[in-house]
Amino acid sequence: MPVTIGARGALDSRLASLDEHGPVRADSRAIQRSLTVALLNNMPDPALRDTESQYFNLLQAASGEIPVRLELYSLSQIPRSERAQDYLKGRYYDVRDLLASRVDAVIVTGNEPHQPQLEQEPYWGALVEVFDWAASHTTSAVLSCLAAHASVLYCDGVQRRPLDTKCFGVFEHQRLSAHPLMRDTPELIPFPHSRWNDLRKEDLASCGYTVLLRSTTAGVNMFVKRRGRSLFVHFQGHPEYVAETLFTEYRRDVKRFLRREREVYPHPPHGYFNAVAIELLEQFRKQALSKRHMEIMESFPEADLTASLEHSWHSSSVRIYRNWLEYLLRNAADAPSRNTVAQVGRP
Repeated sequence: MPVTIGARGALDSRLASLDEHGPVRADSRAIQRSLTVALLNNMPDPALRDTESQYFNLLQAASGEIPVRLELYSLSQIPRSERAQDYLKGRYYDVRDLLASRVDAVIVTGNEPHQPQLEQEPYWGALVEVFDWAASHTTSAVLSCLAAHASVLYCDGVQRRPLDTKCFGVFEHQRLSAHPLMRDTPELIPFPHSRWNDLRKEDLASCGYTVLLRSTTAGVNMFVKRRGRSLFVHFQGHPEYVAETLFTEYRRDVKRFLRREREVYPHPPHGYFNAVAIELLEQFRKQALSKRHMEIMESFPEADLTASLEHSWHSSSVRIYRNWLEYLLRNAADAPSRNTVAQVGRP
């Protein structure tokens, strides 16, 4: 059963095809109801569409025979370009619509911070209102990266800590719990990270969080805690990323260096490129340091780099999200009264 989009506009053609890896098959029991998942997409303007596509394809691959309706929402308090605002108006509901709706779960993405403290961001008040709403109106909430940092800060006063260097790349994680969300996952799971701040395991544990995945290099990735009637699932990493996402971020940072928007040349993502690609990147780095201007990007070895990329975390990400969807089915209240797969439009 495909995932359907509950959006104001027509479905983006890039979202219409099933992920190339295919779905995880459903259990033998019959699926008697559908699930409605809200995506509160807070990503910066250039990443809006890609993030939308990534979550759609991940849910598509994980859903199997479970009917899933994905509804798109945005925070109007996030500063946007006029072009991005027009895009959102055509496809997304406002967060006020979310607070008045009935959904099974919500996925909240992060946003690139612009203020020294998260509480100073212009959308802080609206975001924490979503946390309060989710605790009493959803079966589960998934909080990604900065949204996870904001949630633990607001709910338990857990402060994130700045890193000396960016946590950027693909890292091996140890499974630390037999939680249902970890069912049928391997002991070691690769996951991508892209962040400048960190939440420490001991700080989380002291406030009652259960850590499910942790890397000796990148730290905590996935952790959970119940809030009200909802299971809050937090990720510091990004299971939704596709194979090219880290490459796109790295290329963006290289361009920022060449435009003198940053003074330090970026390091390649950890554990992401093979040895041949690393050598190509080193050759380009030397050119960029000697000829620091945008024209040099014409010699950036993009085709050779992307040809070597692997989506090594995909199967584990699909399994975790499959377990999450099954958790929603098992634990959602008043299941018979929720949306059916045939329903269209707002509830």
